[in-house]
Amino acid sequence: MTKLERFAQLDGLLAEQDGMLQTSQAVARGIVKPIFYEYIKERKLEQVAHGIYVSEDTWIDAMFLLHLRCGQAVFSHESALFFHDLTDREPSPYAITVRRGYSTTRLKAEGLSVYTIKPELFDVGVSSGQTPFGHTVPVYDMERTICDLLRSRSRIEIQTFQGALKAYARRKDKNLRALMQYAGMFKVEKILRQYLEVLL
Repeated sequence: MTKLERFAQLDGLLAEQDGMLQTSQAVARGIVKPIFYEYIKERKLEQVAHGIYVSEDTWIDAMFLLHLRCGQAVFSHESALFFHDLTDREPSPYAITVRRGYSTTRLKAEGLSVYTIKPELFDVGVSSGQTPFGHTVPVYDMERTICDLLRSRSRIEIQTFQGALKAYARRKDKNLRALMQYAGMFKVEKILRQYLEVLL
């Protein structure tokens, strides 16, 4: 394949990925790194993270970029509330959860709200959500999020938490059975019952 054909292939990939290109994607398509870097230079792509480049006119989807950079993380707490329409505030900083033992120093240095959980509870309630740009990222479901907020209530604004619970109580798609099951796993059953008695 000629260089021009490789460049055309990368153009297609760039369009497919909404102006974002990863070194790993190019390599997976059989494009050698020297050609890839030549393409980056010629198309004036900007490096936004290790192995991730964007075209000049691309609006950067910060949530998706965070997911690409840290595939181990799941959006949680206030960020998960945003995905489930349980808050009207866009989360700032983003809140993510990683398995205990994962190094969080770099993520915290970037100003992210990072929570850790023991590995056996990490996958409980993982679902997916759409960022405002339409990309799919991992996010905890509503029920897990309510339990997370209860577990971390000393770090969460009380209005945020109460607003989320009220919004959850009004939802037609809530799953109280799953909520109570998770509450047992996360040892927040007692306090959850107190809140629910008032709301339901």
